[in-house]
Amino acid sequence: MRRRSLAIGYGLVALCVAIIWFMPLYWAMSLSLRRPADTFTVAGLGIPFVHYRPTLDNWATELRVPESRRALLNSTVISISASLLALLIGTPAAYALARFRYRRPPNEDITMWFLSQRILPPIATVVPFLLIMSQLRLLDTLLSLILVNITFNLPFAIVIMRQAFLDLPVELEEAALVDGASYFSAFLNISLRLAAPAMAATLLIVFAFSWNEFLFALTLGTLNARTIPVLMAGAVDTRGIQFWFVAVRTLLAIIPPTIIALLAQRYIVQGLTFGAVKG
Repeated sequence: MRRRSLAIGYGLVALCVAIIWFMPLYWAMSLSLRRPADTFTVAGLGIPFVHYRPTLDNWATELRVPESRRALLNSTVISISASLLALLIGTPAAYALARFRYRRPPNEDITMWFLSQRILPPIATVVPFLLIMSQLRLLDTLLSLILVNITFNLPFAIVIMRQAFLDLPVELEEAALVDGASYFSAFLNISLRLAAPAMAATLLIVFAFSWNEFLFALTLGTLNARTIPVLMAGAVDTRGIQFWFVAVRTLLAIIPPTIIALLAQRYIVQGLTFGAVKG
């Protein structure tokens, strides 16, 4: 009886927490389906078909705007390119840190240096990046934002993948080497295949970081390289903040990574729990 009461109590607490976290998403959905006049007149929870008549006019208007479509495309290209390249560069580096020993500096110091680059406040590098991209004539280009996102997310990919390779049994690679395989062949055919869940989880996490990046997208991309977060911040005109368009843009920013995360949920769980249980 006591266990059942505890289970019910934990369930109610979990339900309350879920409702609290879901409310901003629900409010954005409700605002996106209202007419501008209903934004300030509807009271209560704003339930569609109960407190107001929903409409898709805001969605149609926002998606007809060329800037919105360009921002959505820019965010997609930047996030996919940055996450793939960060994983492509970081995976071999992580494997080297996991399997080979370095004397000066030791592996732990190299790993901590990579981790320190991830902890570095991005605001401290805005001016240097702005000057570098200006000299290279890359301002307001997708390439500049791709390079910046790779720079800040590469340490994250290296640290996660290094731990994934450390959790792999090295005996499998040694057996392949005894059979005549090279280090590269053992890495490609054994280690990468076993670490595929961790790679998928790393890829999706880096994708989310790149998708949500705002600071450099605001400073390096002014018009042609504008992304969804920058577009969300620009929903202000002479009439003030247009909350209905802000809600639509917010959902446009949330929906793509959410769909990807749901489709790859199994790989995320396997990657984040990789090596947690041994025996």
